[in-house]
Amino acid sequence: MERRELLKMIAAATGAAMIGLPASAYAQGPVPGGASAFSASDVALLDEVADTILPRTRTPGAKDAGAGAFIARYVVDCYTPENQAILRDGLADLDRRGGRRFLALTHEARTALLRTLDAEARTQLAATARGGGGNRGPLKAHYFTMLKQLAIFSFFTSRQGATEALQYVAVPGRYDGDLAYTPGTPAWATE
Repeated sequence: MERRELLKMIAAATGAAMIGLPASAYAQGPVPGGASAFSASDVALLDEVADTILPRTRTPGAKDAGAGAFIARYVVDCYTPENQAILRDGLADLDRRGGRRFLALTHEARTALLRTLDAEARTQLAATARGGGGNRGPLKAHYFTMLKQLAIFSFFTSRQGATEALQYVAVPGRYDGDLAYTPGTPAWATE
């Protein structure tokens, strides 16, 4: 089943049509009144960021799975306006931090930049965790943490990720709680 079809079914099942939004809008183009929709260049940037995180090896990479389009759709449909703004500002920060457009950087420079951002995000999270027990409001995620989570989520929920990077069983058999594991064996995915 294609993600597009799944999104249409979810929208239909949750009653999106009852509130005046056609279910097919979830799987096609910008959201009506979509000032927050991502441009084609934003989707290309998201594809490249995701592909730097999960590059093609002996299995497809995130770009092969259409991660950029999925991430853009997911952010528009599911993120709060505040988190959308954090992510959009983060995309602009990628170009600033790289010294030029992220898309113009070499693969090695992209990887180095994303590793720096990953370390920065981890440091921010650790500092917040050590910050004490007082409730200072909700934790604001680092944009790279969002990008990394979205890249992983979009890839492993795609057909390529679920069937080529993971072992796939369309209809799982009996439960086996003591399955032998061979190091290097991919994890399992089922429908």
